[in-house]
Order: sequence, then structure tokens, then C-alpha cells
Amino acid sequence: MSDLAFLTVAEAAELLRAKKLSPVEYASALIKRIEQHDGRLNTFLRFAPELALQDAQRAEADIMRGDWRGPFHGMPYGLKDIIDYAGLPTTAHSKILENNVAQADAVVTQRLRAAGGVFMGKMSTHEFATGGPSFDLPWPPARNPWNRDHFCGGSSSGSGAATAAGFLPAALGSDTGGSVRNPATLCGIVGMKATYGLVSRRGVVPLAFSLDHVGPLTRTVRDNALMLDLIAGHDPLDPASANTAAGGYTAELGRGVKGLRIGVIRHFYTRDMEGDPEMVAGIEAAVKLLASLGAQVREIETAPLAQYNACNRTILSSEAYAIHEKWLRERPQDYAALTRSRILSGAFVRAADYINATRVRARLAKTFHAIFDGIDVAITVSSHDPACRIDDAEAIDRTYGRQARAPFNVTGSPALSVPVGFSRAGLPLGMQVIGRPFSEALVHRVGHAYEQATQWGNQHPVLG
Repeated sequence: MSDLAFLTVAEAAELLRAKKLSPVEYASALIKRIEQHDGRLNTFLRFAPELALQDAQRAEADIMRGDWRGPFHGMPYGLKDIIDYAGLPTTAHSKILENNVAQADAVVTQRLRAAGGVFMGKMSTHEFATGGPSFDLPWPPARNPWNRDHFCGGSSSGSGAATAAGFLPAALGSDTGGSVRNPATLCGIVGMKATYGLVSRRGVVPLAFSLDHVGPLTRTVRDNALMLDLIAGHDPLDPASANTAAGGYTAELGRGVKGLRIGVIRHFYTRDMEGDPEMVAGIEAAVKLLASLGAQVREIETAPLAQYNACNRTILSSEAYAIHEKWLRERPQDYAALTRSRILSGAFVRAADYINATRVRARLAKTFHAIFDGIDVAITVSSHDPACRIDDAEAIDRTYGRQARAPFNVTGSPALSVPVGFSRAGLPLGMQVIGRPFSEALVHRVGHAYEQATQWGNQHPVLG
């Protein structure tokens, strides 16, 4: 069962297509693993083994008839519980939406179902994709499979922890200030926030309209590119959707990094905000390795990290408050205390501050995109610290904002979190690879080259 648990999407697809593994056998093994171990990790908010087996039986019948839909046919997956699956509640991990039954699939759900995916359930999240790990909600927060006493990142907590734990080969999360890349970093997996507008958000509970993204969490870069191939594409009913060609994200994976120009945004984790020494060492070792593989590496300068983070915070809090104002007036007691305080902060942002933040955002984005006239991709820190204890509210509060993910929600750039090793305590470390808009194939190429040279992804947590 453990062998099946840690199959990659690409590996499982080969076995399924060759009929060496059946979708029912695969789903059943993962169901058994989830039943044995998720009681200690809380990654699923709504586990759906009956639906999974129905999907697996359909996928198996299709394969036996020779109707192969592609690399996601018969593949188990999970959805962060802000993403609609028709007929099931979309709760956003909140009492506010406890009985909010989705009337239709989100666009990303439609695409995974059409590809023959096997739906395993809805995943834990921070309430309304903000706040943090809260213990005053109807459902407990997800925990880190590398050490259940530690934080697994958020807000796509369950999606990241379940993928790392071998419950799923892939899951979807959302990212408004880093919420795909944070659990990817702290759980030792791969998470992509693609270019703003590349993936439809229709059917996804919003946090901040102008910053929200949906993205894949997987255990390898190849799987991440495969997932993005499925979910990317224009949606005329999402007003932010980019009407541009999508797909082909695996096309450059084998080309390596020789001759590529890589800019290191070192000041994000040395001068602007000093990173944990082990996290910094992991990133610097990754930079040296990429140079040894033939990349041309140099240090680059951007605007200070604090400018990006303040811009993201002002826009996010304003837009989130606008979405939640009615509920906050009518049902404030039904929010977790941490969520309520974070969203209420938006009530005190002046309209002038919001407008000025949008102007600053445009300037920051233009300046950042111009950097790519001289480089192909950038590398920097994701989280400044390894995971802290989940029961240490002070440590959660102190470390949650110590990150360099929000800048790329501000700029809309594609950003990929890739594992770069482990701390002495056995907790994952990670870095980000960032590209110009719509350069996801190149970003995945760099991440894949590093991954293949290190094999960090071959190490998995042992569940007790």
C-alpha cells in the first residue's frame, strides 16, 4: 500500500493505462491509508470514499473499453473546501457556510472530472482561506505529516498535508497571498501559483478578487505541470480570465538549465527580512547546484519586500472585508476569533489607501516584469522559517508573515515552490522559482532540473 501511496501522477498514469493497476485498486489503497492515518492529521474536511469508488469504477470501465482520456484518467484528487463540487457543501471550513451546498461544479472541478479524475473529498483549509490554524471551529485544523505537532502551512492546509502524506497524488488549493506555496513549502511538496488569470476562479469562494488564484499541489514538478495543463484555460465567465493560449507545461521539462539566466532575489531573505539560517542554507545550496548544472546565476535587486507585502495586505484586507461585511455584521460570533480579527482589519482601510495601493501595485508589477529583460527566471525564499508548532499561537503569529510569496500575487507572476531539503529537526525547506507572465513551462523546467539533480521528492513522511 505504501508503494501505491507515493506513486506520482506520471507513474500511476503509466500503470493505469497499461492495465497493470486498476483505478479501483488504486483508490481503495488510498482510502485505506486515509482511514488509518487521517484521524491524526485532519487533512480531509469531507472524506468521500463512496464517490471515489464510483469514479474509480467508471474510470476502470472506460479503460477496459480502450477509452483512455489522458494522464489524469483514474487519478485520485482532492479539492480545497472553497472549490465547488456539485451536490456537496462548500463550507470554506466555516460555520457560516456549513449548509452551503454547491449547485454546480467549479470550472476547475469540471476539468478534472472530464479528465477522468477520481474525487476523494474536500480538504481542510483556514477559514475562508485566511486566518490561520484555528481550534474554535466545527472542524479541527490540518497538521503537518512530517511532525503532527507542527503547522502544515495554509491556507490550503489539507491539500498540502494530504499530498505529502501519500493520501493523494495531487490536490487543488488557492493562493491569494501565498496559500498554495506555503503548505507546499512546509510540507515538502511542489505548489504552483500560475499567472493571474490563467486558471478560472469561477465556482471558488473568493477572498480577494484581484489577488485570488487556484493552483495545483503535487509531489513532483512533472505532476504539477500535468495538473496545470488540465486546469488552465480561458473562461469567458470569469472576468479576470486571460484570453491566451494555455497548456504545454511539460514540454520543456527535459531541457535542463544550461545557459539559462537566473536572478537571485537575495535581499528578500538577508537584508529585508533575515531568514532562518537553515532555510537560507537550503536556498543557497540550490543556487550553487543550478550554477553547477550550467545556469548563469547572478544577484538581482527588486523593490523591498516590505513594499510588496504592505501592498498585498492593503488590497487583500479591503477586498476581503467587502466580501464579508454583511456576515460580520449579522453573524460575527460564527467566525473563528483569528479569522474575524483579520477580516475586520479591512474595515479600517480608507478608500484612498486602497486606491493608492492599486496604483503602487501597478508600478511594482511593471518594474518587476522589466527585470526579466535580463534574466529568464528568478529564485528567492518562500517561507523564511521551517514549520513551527501548531499549538504555539505566538509562533504562528510571528512566522506567518515571514514570507516572500505575497510579492508575486501583487505582480501576478507565476511562482513555483520547490523543496530544497530538510532542517536538522526533519522539517521541509523550500524555495520559489518565479517567471515572467505566462512562462509557466520555463518555471517548471527550472524546478524539474533542480528536482532531478537532488531527489528530495523521494523522501516521504512516516506516519505513526
